[in-house]
Amino acid sequence: MNKASLLILALLVHTGAHAGADIQAGKAVFDTRCASCHRVGPSARAGFGPHLNAVFGRTAGGTSDYQYSPAMKASRIVWTDDTLRAFIQSPGKVVPGTRMRFWGISNEKQISDLLAYLHTYG
Repeated sequence: MNKASLLILALLVHTGAHAGADIQAGKAVFDTRCASCHRVGPSARAGFGPHLNAVFGRTAGGTSDYQYSPAMKASRIVWTDDTLRAFIQSPGKVVPGTRMRFWGISNEKQISDLLAYLHTYG
């Protein structure tokens, strides 16, 4: 399989993984539930929480501009759709001892929309 075919296949898989997700609804979830601590976009930097640009494939505790909890650094989690979904549902259950003060989101559609939105930033 040539590089162009692999790229097309990757795009189809990526698109299929988020079929039915609403990026604009995900932005609304981010703006109301996440933006008080996290940033995304070209000028995003760590603040009260780490920036979330290119979070997929990144190891938890992996940005240099944020002081992570020892629990987060020790978790060795690699952020994927599945690990982020679980963390967004229950941060303290996935990383006991995390400093993230967020009770979680139980609505699966909101989480899917949020993940689709975050994918627009890498």
